[in-house]
Amino acid sequence: MEQNSKVTYWLEIAEYDLETAQAMLETNRLLYVGFMCHQTIGKLLKAYYVSSFKNTPPYIHNLSRLANLSGIFDQLSEEQKDLLDILEPLNIEARYPTHKDLIFDSLTFEKCAVLIKRKR
Repeated sequence: MEQNSKVTYWLEIAEYDLETAQAMLETNRLLYVGFMCHQTIGKLLKAYYVSSFKNTPPYIHNLSRLANLSGIFDQLSEEQKDLLDILEPLNIEARYPTHKDLIFDSLTFEKCAVLIKRKR
């Protein structure tokens, strides 16, 4: 697959995930809003990695680590870094909800709407 096609792939799937987050918000599936927002940012970071390094991105889901490996972390604002910190636990907890009630209680409709808006 050509480099531009690889970047396009990651960008398109990130947009799909963001649309899925919006659909989950509309149906009040808040745990999955957080998960899909995490997925969106992860895929955007992988698109940036591919664009920058012309190589396959690492098979990891830690957003701060992806941002560091992509060389973009130091360019992020404090607000963007805070967003990574907010989203980070939502990846694992949505998949393996050992603390599902705690995560779910922290994800209000309003908070999820803000997470989605911050991606756009």
